[in-house]
Amino acid sequence: MIILYTILQLILLPFLFIPLTLLSLSIPRYRLRSLRRLGIGLKRENNNRNKTTIWVHALSVGEVTSSLPLLSALRKEIPNLELVFSTTTRSGEGVAAKLLTEKVDRFVPFPFDFLPIVKYFIHAVRPDLFILVETDFWPALLASLKKKNIPTLLVNGRISKKSFQSYQRYSFSFKPLFASFHTLSMQTERDKDNLIKLGIDHKQVRTLGNFKYDTALYSSATRNQPISFSLPEYRHLFIAGSTHAGEEEIIIHSFNKLKQKLPDIYLIIAPRDINRGRDIQGMATAIGLQANCRSQINAGGKDILILDTIGELNKVYSHAHVAFVGGSFVAKGGHNPIEPAIFSVPVLFGPHMEDFSEISEELMEAGGAIKVADSTELTNMLHRLFTDRLLLEQKGEAARNFILSQQGVIKYHIELIKEML
Repeated sequence: MIILYTILQLILLPFLFIPLTLLSLSIPRYRLRSLRRLGIGLKRENNNRNKTTIWVHALSVGEVTSSLPLLSALRKEIPNLELVFSTTTRSGEGVAAKLLTEKVDRFVPFPFDFLPIVKYFIHAVRPDLFILVETDFWPALLASLKKKNIPTLLVNGRISKKSFQSYQRYSFSFKPLFASFHTLSMQTERDKDNLIKLGIDHKQVRTLGNFKYDTALYSSATRNQPISFSLPEYRHLFIAGSTHAGEEEIIIHSFNKLKQKLPDIYLIIAPRDINRGRDIQGMATAIGLQANCRSQINAGGKDILILDTIGELNKVYSHAHVAFVGGSFVAKGGHNPIEPAIFSVPVLFGPHMEDFSEISEELMEAGGAIKVADSTELTNMLHRLFTDRLLLEQKGEAARNFILSQQGVIKYHIELIKEML
């Protein structure tokens, strides 16, 4: 497959890649990143081969955040380690620079997936192991690492229903990609089974769980962490995280009904697409609620704060009394319920949790999560939780206890990584 991929790249080079590269170089905000991704300025800094070099790559913000407990454990458990980190997106780079400076030795740009460029990066970094967090599969990079006999490990892997359908449809492309990994560590048995259905050798695939189960072990999971903005006084805090279009209107109307009965309730909405903050603000204004966007002012509105920024939701969850996980009222597959649950927060979500089906089902069975079908059920359940403090505490405790019962994921990964080095 890599031969066909390279031939296609060469054919498209004068018609697509060169024009796109020239365009990116002409735009100031992309120019430096593009030059760096071409390898310009990249130097081989690790000349001490007594050190073990591990290159960890994460696609964007979510994957960077997911990698935190693994990076902490690598630093603690593997002596004489050089830890190199890369991410693909600008937003990912920003979060990595903010969160990982004390955890990694070196940040490198992620190369454009063209064989000469990829080979230069591998020569400069000289990894003993390449770890990919969750996703971002590039044929030239994976093929070059394999040719150099550098083991590659996929961690925290998951396959959504939609992705699995694509992988099956284009198995001639995706099967060689997955097969090029030394080991694929998946979050759930369902993810593992899907890879095996694609034709991947079962010996290459393991189920080691989700990194976020171990958040409390390797980072702070205490309640009421410091936040850099102010909120009005409230008694009940409801947070709707990672919401999508079609969900915020439901949430705001439900909140408005609740506020008539519980005037001291406050709402924070964190949209998945931070560029939608003003639209959500307009929805609130239209029904007489006062909302501020975090990007506009360093304080919440009288009724609602719209968290249209990157990297703040996790700390904000630590203040919640109840959380709703978005992408679940609309057919987006849902988002990770572990994030609020670790803070002893009861978790609500809609009927579409396909991407986190095992986790959400187990969390419900443990008593820490509740599925709500529509706006009416959301309103009723929120009212019940906020007016029954004992039930609220029981649900929150059940949520956290379930997460703690699943811990050990990072330990299993460290054991695997030591085997591979």
